[in-house]
Amino acid sequence: MCGITGYKIRKPSVNGLENPLKAAIHTLSKRGPDAHGTFIHNTVGLGQTRLSILDTSKEANQPMMDVSGRYIMVFNGEIYNYEDLKKSINQTEFKSSGDTEVLLYLLIEQGINCLSKLNGFFSIAFYDKAEESLLIARDRYGIKPLHYYQDDEQLIFGSEMKAVLSYPIKKEIDKNALYWYLKLNYLPGNLSMIDNVQKLEPGHYLQVEKKKVTKKCYLSSAQEKVNSSYKDSKKELVSILDKSVRSRLISDVPLGSFLSGGTDSSAIVALASKYTSNLQTFSIGYRDHPYFDETSYAESVAKKFNTNHTTFKLTNDDLLSDLNAIIEYIDEPFADSSAIPTYILSKHTRKHVTVALSGDGADELFGGYYKHLALSKSLENSFSNLAMKVAHPIFKSLPKSRSGKLSNIFRRLDRYSMMLKQDKKERYWFLASLTNNPTHLLKEESGESISEFKAKYISQIHDVNDYLIVDQEIVLPGDMLTKVDLMSMANSLEVRVPFLDREVVEFARSLPSQYKIKGNHRKRILQDAFKDILPKDIFNRPKKGFEVPLLDWMKNELLVDLDSTLFNIPFLESQHIFQTSEVMSLRKKMFSKNPEDVHGIIWALFIFQKWYSKYF
Repeated sequence: MCGITGYKIRKPSVNGLENPLKAAIHTLSKRGPDAHGTFIHNTVGLGQTRLSILDTSKEANQPMMDVSGRYIMVFNGEIYNYEDLKKSINQTEFKSSGDTEVLLYLLIEQGINCLSKLNGFFSIAFYDKAEESLLIARDRYGIKPLHYYQDDEQLIFGSEMKAVLSYPIKKEIDKNALYWYLKLNYLPGNLSMIDNVQKLEPGHYLQVEKKKVTKKCYLSSAQEKVNSSYKDSKKELVSILDKSVRSRLISDVPLGSFLSGGTDSSAIVALASKYTSNLQTFSIGYRDHPYFDETSYAESVAKKFNTNHTTFKLTNDDLLSDLNAIIEYIDEPFADSSAIPTYILSKHTRKHVTVALSGDGADELFGGYYKHLALSKSLENSFSNLAMKVAHPIFKSLPKSRSGKLSNIFRRLDRYSMMLKQDKKERYWFLASLTNNPTHLLKEESGESISEFKAKYISQIHDVNDYLIVDQEIVLPGDMLTKVDLMSMANSLEVRVPFLDREVVEFARSLPSQYKIKGNHRKRILQDAFKDILPKDIFNRPKKGFEVPLLDWMKNELLVDLDSTLFNIPFLESQHIFQTSEVMSLRKKMFSKNPEDVHGIIWALFIFQKWYSKYF
């Protein structure tokens, strides 16, 4: 795991971008604390910071150059099938034993054709000195990030936005990105908050030549459907997931696994424990919120598979104490509050291991969220759906909160009955959104048509599989994987995600929707496949999901900070971004009888203002 950055300018410059390149590398030091290096040639500069995982010797340091001196590469990630791919290239002598040098020679010999063969996660920059061409690529599911800025004179890239912002670029807010951030609480697709900065989409590459930049997808869109029986498909799932886990245990540094006690992480631990004696596992519990504390299930799994388990019990003060460090590390607005426990889990886990396995991706692949169940049921032509529509005014009047069992049921009933009033496509956006329409908060409307952006991801809905694909293309890279990458890298911890192995993903996408959701059974095939392997007590229990006590913080410990940043009229007026009266009205609503309706958007605005104050 590493951080990469670099540039290609149109014309040679006297001063160049050497100093900004060094500054950009410094911003990525937590991604790679073990080594760093630069390469500069004419109009191109490359930089890398290294977290040593495979072949920790200096021979594997980057930027890495081939024996001829013509080709240079910087690389962030891991290629799990590199030993097999090594057999397909002509190069026979290697100075290192890891995946980086194999990837370098794959690119030399096979070019962009090798990208579709890679099984792993990565962002890559590969330079040909003779042609003065630069290839930049990102893995097929967006596990590793890559931002780039482009104007008429230069192209700049980096693993994180903070690296890109180290260069002399024009900084203006992208109004379209701001709209979607306030709607979803993260930035979807290729959007970045800075105008002219984009995220390279998963499965894409940029070919940067002397006079043009070309962006293309290197993936095949063909997808075969599974014709196997449900019984055979369960066996196949265990088999390919086992293969994925086994390949991700390769490491020259200590390795462990997150263990929440849910099916996803428990399945990963069950398989990993077959190949690693005394596997180290880690979970966090919530001392002040016993309703959300699921550590007993994690400990049950750890006991069954004889892992060396560590539980970190957190209080509200523990969560709050790390908040400033988290906000400081975030270099682009990101308001998913589960980043806070993810950061703390990563911080404590890093004291024991350098690599951790995670169950991320399973919910999006197999339909694990309540919204997936709701979307599935909404497609049924049933009397109950008609009754729910009629009963919406009743549900709307009931007290709603995530923090209690009954109030959480009321919250779900209210959202479900409201969602049924939307058409099939809009139902997804309704359930995915933090707020339905944030335009009343903004002084300017977004530049891009909202309907055009939606159409990029949803063309038609046949069954719940279509909704899951949208989650895999939007939620996974934009929210879940961004969160895990940022919070783990802030602690120099590599997190590997076996569910996002190419073979596992393609298998999941090929399954009929009823294999994933049937009746009230979410993530059906995954749970059934591991029912005889995992402890029985982890099944048939509600998926709770910890709710960080944001509202309490905002009313108390964070109120002074909120008043000085978000609810600051002179500051709001000077920005010319938000409608001051609309933002100020949120403060009053925060202390009303139903603050649940606004605390999410207040948090998103607060995070934006903290970010804006730092970078503008």
